Amino acid sequence: MPPKLYTIAPDRPFLPALASGILGIGGGDPLYLPRITILLPTRRAVRALRESFLATTAPGRAEGAPLLLPRLRAIGDLDADELSLGQSGAEEEALALPPAIPELRRRLVLAQLVLRWSEGTLDEPLLPGQAAALAVALARFLDEAATAGADFSRLADLVPANHAEHWQIVHNFLEILPGAWPEVLAAEGALDPADRRNRLLRRQAALWRACPPADPVIAAGLVGGIPALSELISVVAGLPQGAVVLPGLDRFCEAADWAGIEADEAHPQHLLALLLKELEAAPVEVRDWPAGEQPTASPRARRLRLVAEALRPPEATHHWRRLGPESPDALAGLRRFECTTAEDEALTIALLMRQKLEEPAATAALVTPDRELARRVAAELRRWGIDIDDSAGLPLNRTPPGALLRLVVELAQSRLAPVPLCAALKHPLAAGGMRPEQFRDLARRLDRAIRGPRPAPGVEGLLAALGNGKKALARFVRRIEACLGDFPALLGAEEVPLAALVAAHVAAAERLAANAEESGPERLWREAAGESAARFCHELIAAGGDFPAIPGRHYPALFEALAAGAVVRPLYGRHPRLSIWGLVEARLQQPDLLVLGGLNEGTWPAVAAHDPWMSRQMRSEFGLALPERAVGIAAHDFAQGLGAPEVALTRAARREGVPTVPSRWLLRLDAVLRAVGLEEALAGDAGIAQREIRQAAARIDMPRGYRPLAPAEPRPPLAARPRRLSVTQIETWMRDPYAIYARHILDLTALDPLDADPSFAELGSIIHDALDQFLKRFPRDLPPVAEARTELIRIGRDCFGAWLSRPGVWAFWWPRFARVVEWLLAAEGIYRRELEGSLGECRGSLPIAARGGPFTLTAKADRIDRLRDGGFAIIDYKTGSLPQKWEIEASLAAQLPLEGAILRDGGFGELRGVPARLEYWRLTGREPAGERKQIDGGDPGRLVDRALGRVRRLIDAFDDPATAYLAVPAPHLKPRYSDYEHLERLDEGEDEEW
Repeated sequence: MPPKLYTIAPDRPFLPALASGILGIGGGDPLYLPRITILLPTRRAVRALRESFLATTAPGRAEGAPLLLPRLRAIGDLDADELSLGQSGAEEEALALPPAIPELRRRLVLAQLVLRWSEGTLDEPLLPGQAAALAVALARFLDEAATAGADFSRLADLVPANHAEHWQIVHNFLEILPGAWPEVLAAEGALDPADRRNRLLRRQAALWRACPPADPVIAAGLVGGIPALSELISVVAGLPQGAVVLPGLDRFCEAADWAGIEADEAHPQHLLALLLKELEAAPVEVRDWPAGEQPTASPRARRLRLVAEALRPPEATHHWRRLGPESPDALAGLRRFECTTAEDEALTIALLMRQKLEEPAATAALVTPDRELARRVAAELRRWGIDIDDSAGLPLNRTPPGALLRLVVELAQSRLAPVPLCAALKHPLAAGGMRPEQFRDLARRLDRAIRGPRPAPGVEGLLAALGNGKKALARFVRRIEACLGDFPALLGAEEVPLAALVAAHVAAAERLAANAEESGPERLWREAAGESAARFCHELIAAGGDFPAIPGRHYPALFEALAAGAVVRPLYGRHPRLSIWGLVEARLQQPDLLVLGGLNEGTWPAVAAHDPWMSRQMRSEFGLALPERAVGIAAHDFAQGLGAPEVALTRAARREGVPTVPSRWLLRLDAVLRAVGLEEALAGDAGIAQREIRQAAARIDMPRGYRPLAPAEPRPPLAARPRRLSVTQIETWMRDPYAIYARHILDLTALDPLDADPSFAELGSIIHDALDQFLKRFPRDLPPVAEARTELIRIGRDCFGAWLSRPGVWAFWWPRFARVVEWLLAAEGIYRRELEGSLGECRGSLPIAARGGPFTLTAKADRIDRLRDGGFAIIDYKTGSLPQKWEIEASLAAQLPLEGAILRDGGFGELRGVPARLEYWRLTGREPAGERKQIDGGDPGRLVDRALGRVRRLIDAFDDPATAYLAVPAPHLKPRYSDYEHLERLDEGEDEEW
């Protein structure tokens, strides 16, 4: 029986149990611990074990008393700076290796190789930003190949000549690595990080094999998976004073299943099975840690047996049929929360963690691979003033300094386009050398001044959009121009050194960040985020010194690709009892409450990564692990997490409105629970604790004693009520009186969007203007069709104007207008035979006597035609949908009938008469491009009288001060769109739950 292989079950805290066992072996000798070397997977595990030693009592030592600690070494981190495992000067010299190449430098050098390859291979060479993105993928492939010990000389054997052409291209691309990369590393005097780590591990294994250390060496929490690491673990297991402590080995797994686990890379015990095979040991031969003691089984052992059953290999799931009934006590401490959305899940987790703080000294942690969920939870916890430690850190571009750097690039590249301009000016760090409050005020005023269509590019375009009379804003724009300096000009140049672009970029950001009291560098580079951003920019300038000159317009994409991997990790100031961990950081740690979040398929476990370089067979032949291995590692993390005293499993049923699929492990656990008669034990609100959390989540944003307000019922005095409305606003008055109140009494108007594309209404106005100008040009007879078409197209171009510079307008709306032109000329050729003449954009009004005083109805008719038989036709151009017949009969769509009333009473100036026709001309440019629809059915007078009567009754009702301007009094008559819907609170109502 191998005497030096041990395991710590998931229901025991790994690091405290490890520390307790080592202290017990030392027997109270204060000089015993410093002689021990302990190998751990991560630096966080090193810190946690150090704390465990200090918190663990031992014979003759009180908790927290001073202690000489063992030598703790993290060897699992790919980015570890130095392993330093040697114990003597000679060994340290033997372990001496060139340094690892800095990651940013590696990306830039690889990007140069990719660019040179594309220039000589592809018809359209790659852009620098694309090359940088490919460099990231190549660097990841280099690390993966080095980790597996793959030999790049075998690349040529993987892609025979009869393979598809794209594989030949990929093979040609990957030849960069064996062909040029070794020479680059030699010139740099460096090694790839993963290769350097492997060399250190193998050299250390060789040293210990040749000269075993006299002092104890313990490899704890390592599961292999890396050949060099497995070799070192094997050496440690064979040392006279060596020991290997495995995390969560299933020693009771049936021997028949163990062979299947060795072949199933997605199984949680797969890597442990491979390691034991290399150590020539069986699971039953591994003992519990510490040696000589039989740990007491915790109440959670039954829970872990159910989890082990759920994670059986697929071919062994038939054993579930043999499972007997289980007591609900087996799931004590385990809860499951099925949340509706990702926001609900984050709030639920935050409440669980906040609740745990009510227990003295209790700890809680969220473990999830979903970084968006982690950020949401951290944001939710800040509502209680809790800053939480997220082991993954925060991406640089999400920090204030990183965001400002990105916004400055967008601002300069877009030549001060409205959206990037306002985003940059409203950034918290932006001050432009002014007092922050003064700068904010001018930024808001500029925002309002440039809303609507995009101004012409550059500073001059902004100044032209501002016009005269806004000198303060003009000076403000000039100040922004001075802050940017020569950066926009460099972005427009054809060849610029990368270092010069970065320096100009940084200088522009610093000038924009300065305020009246502090310099830009003082404000931009402060605190952990600023220091990280400054370090990144400094390294980029240094690493990009030999990067070939590039067109300035390619810099934004290159900067974005290089900055994507930068992360900021605060050094201190986070909560001591709450944490957020990634899967790697969570290993070997066990708080009182562990929340396993984001348990959806595709998140945990993640989708098996698609390898862009090799097929599955190629990976296998090349010596790389299949993608399923990552699933097995994540499964082991999941199983280990379920050993914590309290565990909460959470998932969101929908993400961004799309239904999600529960993690395969949740589905397997559900199947096992059904087999043992506990199918409802974790469902929904199965426990009081679940119900409490759900109720708290539902009410957390509601003030104490909150009740939804009833819909607004404003009753302004008669003197404030409008006495003049257009015929188009009458329909709004009927459908949504509150909109009339907001627009004409409160004088609220919607702001135009920034950098606005034309809305349907604006495009309709453009077409109306074009047809009106054409009608004024030819009020009676049309010229020949070709001449009429040319003239109408010319008028259309003038009316569309700057809008035609928008790709969407040119590609979508202009062809529609051209089709409208063809339909209109064909229709007019027939229709004008009936006409004496036409007038467009006719303005008129109709005074109406009312008890509150005279009320004026106004109109601007699109077109009024005098017919040869003496009557009139009123035409309304529609570029959208037409009113339905019942809306016209009910006088809801009353525009044309009311224009008929104005015409009948002489309200259109010299035009006076009974309307003989009321017509809609629908001009959509679709198929058909247009249509004529007469609505009066031969009796327009009836519709005119009915509409005018309804308007008189409406005026009379609102002349009563007691009549309220209700929001959509009849829901079935709700308008299709309203600028004031958010003010009307139509979705609020009384809810008995409150």
